Amino acid sequence: MLPGFKQKSLLRALIFVFYFSCQTKNDKQAMYNTLDGTAPIVIAHRGASGLRPEHTLESYSLAIEQGADYIECDLVMTKDSVLICRHEPMLSGTTDVAERSEFATKKTTKMVDGIAYEDWFASDFTLAEIKTLKARQAFAERDQSYNGQFNIPTFEEVINLIKTQSARKGRTIGIYPETKHPTFHENLGLHLTDSLISFLEREGWNHEKAPVFIQSFEVSNLLYIRKVKKSTVKLVQLIDGSGVDKDGKILLEAPSGKPYDFVVSNDPRTYIDLVSDKGLDFINTYANAIGPWKPYIQPYTYEDKNDDGVPDDINYDGVVNDSDCSMLPSTDLVELAHRKGLLVHPFTFRNESRRLLKEYNNDPKNEYKNFYNLGVDGVFSDFTGTAVEARKEMWSP
Repeated sequence: MLPGFKQKSLLRALIFVFYFSCQTKNDKQAMYNTLDGTAPIVIAHRGASGLRPEHTLESYSLAIEQGADYIECDLVMTKDSVLICRHEPMLSGTTDVAERSEFATKKTTKMVDGIAYEDWFASDFTLAEIKTLKARQAFAERDQSYNGQFNIPTFEEVINLIKTQSARKGRTIGIYPETKHPTFHENLGLHLTDSLISFLEREGWNHEKAPVFIQSFEVSNLLYIRKVKKSTVKLVQLIDGSGVDKDGKILLEAPSGKPYDFVVSNDPRTYIDLVSDKGLDFINTYANAIGPWKPYIQPYTYEDKNDDGVPDDINYDGVVNDSDCSMLPSTDLVELAHRKGLLVHPFTFRNESRRLLKEYNNDPKNEYKNFYNLGVDGVFSDFTGTAVEARKEMWSP
């Protein structure tokens, strides 16, 4: 079962900004609720993807300038087994491939995690072909003016950028790669996980002290890294969900209901099972952290007077989104994970008003502060600068 609600007033979650504004500098420094007592890290989700096309060197560079502690890089593989940074193996959503007539015949249908997608797939392109494509902003409401300007980077190029920027800035910037759809890649004969570990080994980063977290929505490849490859690099079990009902219960529709390798192996466990007491004990045998979808920590509710499963437009702005939803008391997932020795890095924080619960009053910093107050050890953010500013406001003089 999903961890139960904490026995504390929702009012506390709503007045945290005032509470912290009343603290002295020393009081604030003592207020970290994280597992190791240090400030929560800011993970640049696909780089500064709210402001630049995601997974580009330009997006990563901007995130570093804004103060990111870690750069998240989703990994897929090319036909010639090169690791590149894309959110999905499907290319049309984040590149100009659909406009490139020379690649028209590469459009095909493949099964990814049990779902059929008609698209252009990175696994059908050589690196040389990938390098002819240009990145584009994936979200229509965000700035489209940078479309067609930036290339698709390899993982090696991102590592080189991070090392160069770390030396230039005099601070360690980490890498936070996600192994995207490992089962899909393995079925194509593309050994994404092996390639990642081999690369980290060559870079001297295949150990627990390295500034690296490897994340996956699947389980077996993380177990493979820890148990077979004998790597001590930090691992993160991602926890997904497909939606939330009006009572705040996490919905688990395919393909977001359980790790896809569990689907293949007929393992009955779901993501909710993995955040139970027993599930966290299991995760603790191979991982250092969990990366849950935000509602596992901060659930919400909504009005649904016609009982159609869709929130009513309570703010009468003509659209239905998160701003029509209200906070419920937070769960005890962070506390429970910390008791197991697991870090907690929830995803994904975004600035747009439509993505903010009404109690945040259209201010994304209020959402960060709520989660920081709940003791999370890091946040995945599309807007690095906002995450860093919120952290500074809570704990800086």
